[in-house]
Amino acid sequence: MKGDQLGIDERTTLTSSNRLELLLFRLGAPQRGNVRGLYAINVFKIREIATMPELTPIAGSPSHLAGAVDVRGQIIPVVDIASIIGSVSDRPPGILLVTEFSRGTQAFAVDEVEDIVRLEWSNVLSAESSGTTGYVTGVARIEASDGSTRLAQLLDVEQIMRDAFPQQHTDVTSDAVGGAVQLAGGRILAADDSGFARALIGQALTALEVPHMLANNGQAAWDLLQRMADEAQSEGVPVRDKVSLVITDLEMPEMDGFMLTRKIKGDARLKHVPVIIHSSLSGSANEAHAHKAGANGYIAKFAPAELSAAIRKALAA
Repeated sequence: MKGDQLGIDERTTLTSSNRLELLLFRLGAPQRGNVRGLYAINVFKIREIATMPELTPIAGSPSHLAGAVDVRGQIIPVVDIASIIGSVSDRPPGILLVTEFSRGTQAFAVDEVEDIVRLEWSNVLSAESSGTTGYVTGVARIEASDGSTRLAQLLDVEQIMRDAFPQQHTDVTSDAVGGAVQLAGGRILAADDSGFARALIGQALTALEVPHMLANNGQAAWDLLQRMADEAQSEGVPVRDKVSLVITDLEMPEMDGFMLTRKIKGDARLKHVPVIIHSSLSGSANEAHAHKAGANGYIAKFAPAELSAAIRKALAA
């Protein structure tokens, strides 16, 4: 119990200071300098790390599914990340990362785990600004005590799961969201660093027939909000004539969703704009942190009907 409370306290400290904790791991054959590609995933998504057990092949499974494992009575699919991102390895993966996010439990096969680091989101460049796209949402600058710097690529695990199990991810239709929503004015702004997640959110908002804008991280969303607040002020109209609602992911380069929410609620011009957290990180602890930051709702990705209900509730309130 004491250890659980320590973990909660540490998470609260991280989420209140725009910081994150990353698990670094290697994939692929050794490159120049005899190192493998360095990748990262948020520690909050990791349930456990284990030496790769014997995999059970699944008949007729997608090509990127390495097999399945039995973890204390739970059968978990194992995704071969290297094969999805096109990283050729010279040996079988030796480590199993059991993860929990987006309402599911899945495992990733990786070559080796290197380290756990803490850093500020401001040290993570978005994929677009750093010139990387595809399966990467950001590039983290990790500074060592000797002054050297390593770069780790944050993988878009939502895109990876979509490509690993395409039959489980379908387009969002108007039937899935329950019909159109009427806005009193303004638009809905949604921020998410995953290109795949932004596409799904965009489909949901289109199905709801609401005008909307999409931002690829919290800082970009904050810049847009500041411009809209300035416009509203100069025109002498309420800010909600410009923006009716904000939907934000939590894990984003440059500025995370917790910080974005706190900045919105701390701005006299924007504080009455409702904010919905829409995150792959589920659990009561994350929801409590979101409400403490001032969020008006918290929805785990990705359930169009629940997102629609949360939007309707927030707008009505």
